[in-house]
Amino acid sequence: MKRVCRGCDLAARKRGMEDCPFCRSPRPAGDADELAMIQARVAKKDPVAINLLGQKYIFGELGLQKDTRMAVKLWEEAAEIGSIDALFNLGLAHERGEGVKQDMAEGAEFYKKAAMQGHVKSRNNLGCLEGQLGNHDRAVRHFLISAKMGHTNSLEIIKKLFMEGLATNDQYAQALKGYQEALEEMKSHDRDEAKRLRDERGLWTDC
Repeated sequence: MKRVCRGCDLAARKRGMEDCPFCRSPRPAGDADELAMIQARVAKKDPVAINLLGQKYIFGELGLQKDTRMAVKLWEEAAEIGSIDALFNLGLAHERGEGVKQDMAEGAEFYKKAAMQGHVKSRNNLGCLEGQLGNHDRAVRHFLISAKMGHTNSLEIIKKLFMEGLATNDQYAQALKGYQEALEEMKSHDRDEAKRLRDERGLWTDC
């Protein structure tokens, strides 16, 4: 349940390290093996594993039947014991009405809790919700924070708002400068190569 960036994973593979970079355990051989490994961590109340199992249920992966209510139940458990990603997933579930009754206000509350702990996608989504309500000033403030954290979509939205006269030149300049600084801090040859390889295979996604 340790997260490894794609660049570090690629660098490890280049060195012939095909097993887990942290504990050297073999990678799961298939869906059943992977599910068993996740469930073993869930049994130990690992918030990352519980959140991940919820994601598998929401998409019906690893041989599991798609079950949005089970996903929400798992995310609620994971959020209670510290998973910021679970808070984000609960925000999405309430915003979209997946596994729960659609409630935009409740979704926003989950986004706020995650954003206050540094979750960049939650901050971006708060901006989107405020924009839908016509609260453009508040939306821009959210997008400005997430753009400075390196979120591409937030920067693009601020650019669009600037062109529409809903964001100032100074706000766009701040967002662009902060975004570029964030990218520079995260710059990595291996990460860039990993992204290129995923782009070529059509696997790269950005929520």
